[in-house]
Amino acid sequence: MQRNCCALIALAALAAICACAQSSAPADEIGVLKVQGNVYMLVTPAGNIAAQVGDDGILVVNTGTEALAPRIAAALKKLSGKPILWVVNTNASPDSLGANELLPRLSGLNPRQQPRIVAHQNVLNRVTQKQAQIREALWPNDEYSKPMKDFSFNGEAVEVYHAAAADTDGDSMVHFRRSDVLATGDVFTPGLYPAIHVDQGGTIQGLIDSLNQILRITVPLKYEEAGTYVIPGRGRLCDEADVVEYRNMVTIVRDRVRDLIGKDKTLDQVKAARPTRDYDTQYDSKSADAFVEAIYKSLTGKK
Repeated sequence: MQRNCCALIALAALAAICACAQSSAPADEIGVLKVQGNVYMLVTPAGNIAAQVGDDGILVVNTGTEALAPRIAAALKKLSGKPILWVVNTNASPDSLGANELLPRLSGLNPRQQPRIVAHQNVLNRVTQKQAQIREALWPNDEYSKPMKDFSFNGEAVEVYHAAAADTDGDSMVHFRRSDVLATGDVFTPGLYPAIHVDQGGTIQGLIDSLNQILRITVPLKYEEAGTYVIPGRGRLCDEADVVEYRNMVTIVRDRVRDLIGKDKTLDQVKAARPTRDYDTQYDSKSADAFVEAIYKSLTGKK
């Protein structure tokens, strides 16, 4: 009983520290939280960055925007004097890859070196399109096309999973196996409704499948708490129980929208029915209509 109480107290303390890292710092500062093992969570205005540090150097999951790069680099230098040698971009958004060139340089990477920048093939396809207007220095240089890619860094196995047709068609999630930490990118964002980009290959079923994939990777410690920690694209540090709650919400709203479509309701009528009504106090209600619209378009095939 005493050990169980200690475990719960430790978890509560970690949650409090995480909340402090996100809420007490000014909006333009970078919050830093040690998660477990070699992995840290950096909280930035552009979203969360996972950083694995060790004797070999630093690996980051996403680099944030170029404007934030000096502050992110300063936060990383407090963790390690080593340079960034690996980057994983979880999608093609500027918040994910905007500092792919600058951040490794600010971390002390030799100008003659290039970091390995991992992303799914669909991310490279998107950023190389003329309309994307993303300069070549930000492009991934180590893309993968299979369901997963794995490698070792700082003596730890790193597994990169393709979250197929989730928020987009190029999302990735990163599992640090020994540290037992999973960085999900925008596939999972507690406190926010999902932003499914149907025009970029995102689908509601793909998102649910990816959330279920997270649950296959994560393992709770006790009472469905702690164990594998989950660093979301935005929001607080989470564990498996948080992902279950989020997955259930997404599935229930999907089913409600599908039922309304089966009754021949138009998009405006579906929105008016407010299928997210009982979740709007828990998630950002300002994005509810966009979430419902994305589900509707995904299920009907309408653009």
